[in-house]
Amino acid sequence: MKRKLIAILLAGAMLTSLTACGAKGGDETVPAADSNNNNTNVSQDGDATPTPAEPVADTGSDYPLEKIVMVVDGTMTADLESGQQDVEKQWEEAVGIDLEIQQIDHSGYTDAVGRLFASGDYPDVMVMSADMFSQYMPTGLLWDMTEAYDNADFQERMLLPQINEALREKGGGRLYGFSPAYGNGCVTYVKKAWLDALDINIDDIKTYDDYYNMMLRFHNEDPDGNGVDGDTYGVIAAGFIGFEAPYINYLPEFWQDAYPAILQGEDGVWYDGFQTEETKAALLRLQQAYADGVIDPESLTASTKIAREKWYSNDQTGSSAAFTYWAGRWYQTLTDSFSKNGVDSELVQLPPIAEVGAYINREAPVWVILDDGDGDNAREQAIFDAFFETMMDGDVVQTIWTFGAEDVHWSLKAEEFSTNADDPEKRKDYSYEEGTFHLLPSMTDPNSLWTKNLFDPNLVVCELTNGYGDSSTLMAEGNKFFTENSKDAPMSPISETYTNEGGTIYDAKLAVITKVVVEGGDVDEAMKTYVDTVGSIIDQCLAELNQ
Repeated sequence: MKRKLIAILLAGAMLTSLTACGAKGGDETVPAADSNNNNTNVSQDGDATPTPAEPVADTGSDYPLEKIVMVVDGTMTADLESGQQDVEKQWEEAVGIDLEIQQIDHSGYTDAVGRLFASGDYPDVMVMSADMFSQYMPTGLLWDMTEAYDNADFQERMLLPQINEALREKGGGRLYGFSPAYGNGCVTYVKKAWLDALDINIDDIKTYDDYYNMMLRFHNEDPDGNGVDGDTYGVIAAGFIGFEAPYINYLPEFWQDAYPAILQGEDGVWYDGFQTEETKAALLRLQQAYADGVIDPESLTASTKIAREKWYSNDQTGSSAAFTYWAGRWYQTLTDSFSKNGVDSELVQLPPIAEVGAYINREAPVWVILDDGDGDNAREQAIFDAFFETMMDGDVVQTIWTFGAEDVHWSLKAEEFSTNADDPEKRKDYSYEEGTFHLLPSMTDPNSLWTKNLFDPNLVVCELTNGYGDSSTLMAEGNKFFTENSKDAPMSPISETYTNEGGTIYDAKLAVITKVVVEGGDVDEAMKTYVDTVGSIIDQCLAELNQ
């Protein structure tokens, strides 16, 4: 079949080009509500037991679809330790066919997908980042779902059609994937206690000079109150540059108007944003900040998990004042993490400084169906109907993907419970009447409430019609702040050479950043090395994009 031939062609290229991703990563989520349908009973030992119910899926064809194999990354919160088997069972009960969830660690996802495709062991559906989608779309591996999408029942509940229309534009008028939610992005959070300790008003931070002087004070003075000056930092980040778009979202105040990636100008011509004067200026800002102790030096190699945990650690010595991370739901999650560790939990969202203008809304993750290459769409259409139609059904299955399994992650039952029951200062009591939607304590941390499963109800493109929504004030406030202070990321490039050589280009960028920022080297010399190393590759990418 066609897909096997493509696998052979990709085997060498993908495994070589995507190795850089595993060095970075994290488990950011963008990324969950439920239905009135009680399809599941929970036994005394906590096991979910499906009870008879009519499947909601209609494949719309006679294709004998018996099973769907799904590959997903860390954006799905219900992992094997957190009730994934219950999600699987309740989905199967609702849809009427077997579901196999294969979850791959987020930080190694791109590498693993490359190996998966090279082996020819394809799933039926899977999630891709915007960059991955751009790279794989031209290969012929992804099913053209244009007609299926246009005729989908969920169109009548569509809230944000522009998200998938952008994917259609990227595909030259054809649709090779589906985004169930918009991308979201990062905002800069600052510890309120540290601001108060140094008598800093966040409303006074309007320019880069304001920001930088504030960061210097956080490093040079004693914001954590331990009596020692100089043992804290201004900001920590999960890398100075990201492997995937939007690349600069963890240190926006330093990158400003630079976008160090291949991008399209207003004149329609593609160019390398890494070789611009704007990028050089950004590298020099980072160099100065690194030398001054404004940036935690662990930022060079820290994953998002390491950066997060150091930021809200119960020992604030060596921590940082600011952390730029995902908006909305993470506003609540980060706040809860501080509280759990006994650290002052109030956070302030920093409005974009003048030189930044707006935070970046990343291109949305994309769900795709793998084309078996037999020229017959019956199988793929059946998968679309069973998986995507139900994913956006507005009720039972959309709730499963949003919030997780009923009576495992959320419930409608009358009940009372407490978190931190043994700590009078942290204890919080919950009481719900029958029929009231509420989230349950996390299976892995009974002192924290479950938050979501696969995507955020505030970001979803189709309406959730059963009335279950996000009750967190902080989440709603965070989403509102981001939408009012963000702009869309530039479109990712689609180039065969870029697909094959993206890892090599990324490594060359890291070499420049290490030389300039960490070692204090000359930016022009480092950029010359970059051009000598990957200049011909970049030229080939641009030639393909601009032809």
